[in-house]
Amino acid sequence: MESTSPPTSQPGYFLGRHEFLIRRLHSLSGLVPVGAYMCVHLLTNASVLAGAGTFQDQVDTIHSLGPVLPLVEWTFIFLPIIFHAVVGVWIAVKCEPNSGQYRYGSNIRYTLQRATAWIALFFIFWHVFHMHGWFHNDLWLDKVAKPLFGGQFDPEHATSSAALALSGLLAKILYAIGVVSCVYHLANGIWTAGITWGVWTTPAAQKRADWVCAAFGVLFTVVGLSALFGIGTADVPKAEAVEQARIEKKQNLDKRIEEIDQEKRAETATAQLPAEH
Repeated sequence: MESTSPPTSQPGYFLGRHEFLIRRLHSLSGLVPVGAYMCVHLLTNASVLAGAGTFQDQVDTIHSLGPVLPLVEWTFIFLPIIFHAVVGVWIAVKCEPNSGQYRYGSNIRYTLQRATAWIALFFIFWHVFHMHGWFHNDLWLDKVAKPLFGGQFDPEHATSSAALALSGLLAKILYAIGVVSCVYHLANGIWTAGITWGVWTTPAAQKRADWVCAAFGVLFTVVGLSALFGIGTADVPKAEAVEQARIEKKQNLDKRIEEIDQEKRAETATAQLPAEH
């Protein structure tokens, strides 16, 4: 009798063989680091409500990592997002929504979870290009990204450059849809992860989780849209002036520190000269 097991060379064989582990890693990566990063990212953007200088300080803290920043981004942000997206697409293609047959709230949430997954995928892809141009390379930014309206974010002029990038109505609408979709996907994903990891399995526990996840979703929807509103309505000339003044102040401080260091080195060198007899 011939074996009916699929050959190992078939596409999807590895995913099917290790489906349990891959689904667990997919669930975990959606929470940490992807979900956690999204919350931090939205809170950082919302700091613009405290003023252009506050938002600029937050951006400066992130970019103070210097050449280590790309390594951190790829290790803790981009690669986990790519993994979560690839496995998510596999799950979405493999599974059939049943909300059309059974009109229960959980089934409708299931369908929305899949729909927001696709929206979030395209939104993140476009957002990274729109603001950062994908790659930190001057040639790529100048020849490819910026001619296609990408790479709009300038870390040294955070508020004003972000405000200019979001100055169009279409950009605001797309970002609002993207932010709401990402927040819903995470909030409902937390509820689903609770089932996957056995945190809430009883009807009573799931009911409490409904309220917790809904509150979480509402909170970060407000945070995300507030950040979008704060950046989108920023006074660009005023924000640019504030950021430029802060940059000049930092440059003057760095220059003064360098002058003090040079004076100390000169004093040390003088003190070490042999005394005259």
